[in-house]
Amino acid sequence: MAEMTPQVSEVLEKALGLSTQERGLLIDRLIESLDEGPPEDGVEEAWSEEIKHRVDDIRSGKVKMIPGEQVLRGLAKEFPDEE
Repeated sequence: MAEMTPQVSEVLEKALGLSTQERGLLIDRLIESLDEGPPEDGVEEAWSEEIKHRVDDIRSGKVKMIPGEQVLRGLAKEFPDEE
């Protein structure tokens, strides 16, 4: 892996001082900046259809939502901290 330049180190140090939410937004923007060129034809439409389908399944009762706390408890059991 390439070494960090002083500029990158400075930006990283500043980024680590941001809140979790701010770092998440920064990550999203950086990842978006890596995408070259326009999105492929039909991608936005396909995602819109998938989202609509999933929302319809939830509203109709076909799919049961699981509370986030329950999911996190299950994950904690499956992947306990290894310290």
